[in-house]
Amino acid sequence: MAKHLYRADVIWRCDGDFAANAYSRGHDWSFDGGVTVPASASPSVVPLPHSVEAAVDPEEAFVAAISSCHMLWFLDLARRDGLVVDSYRDRAEGVMERVAPGKMAVTRVTLRPQVVLAGNTLPDAGRLDALHHQAHEACFIANSVKSEIVVEASPATLADNSGDRSS
Repeated sequence: MAKHLYRADVIWRCDGDFAANAYSRGHDWSFDGGVTVPASASPSVVPLPHSVEAAVDPEEAFVAAISSCHMLWFLDLARRDGLVVDSYRDRAEGVMERVAPGKMAVTRVTLRPQVVLAGNTLPDAGRLDALHHQAHEACFIANSVKSEIVVEASPATLADNSGDRSS
């Protein structure tokens, strides 16, 4: 694969008293596709009102990036393996802790994918575990970080083909 360049514009303007450490950490992330995402320091790191609870913080984005990358690889690998994925949901969690005096890091990310397959037959758990393992090994983001990443996949289920998609 050729070298790729990814860009994000991070834009912040002072709102508050910067010198007194009483300023908003709210800012925007803008991406090449035109989407802008409100971002902020986490309220667990910078107390309200100087952070923005409704915005995405870098730690959440880190966890989401790992989860999203894993999912995209899993979907492609499952398709290549002849499976039809109806839906995929992950309740990913990251743990941040002190790793040295004055140093914090996200040391563990746990992915909990729940896969719903179309059709009438569930593949054996070993086959799905192997696909999750392959997805983890291929994931660009997982290959870029030193945090431990754990995949705790739920057993796959079959889609309800009754036409009711309200759940």
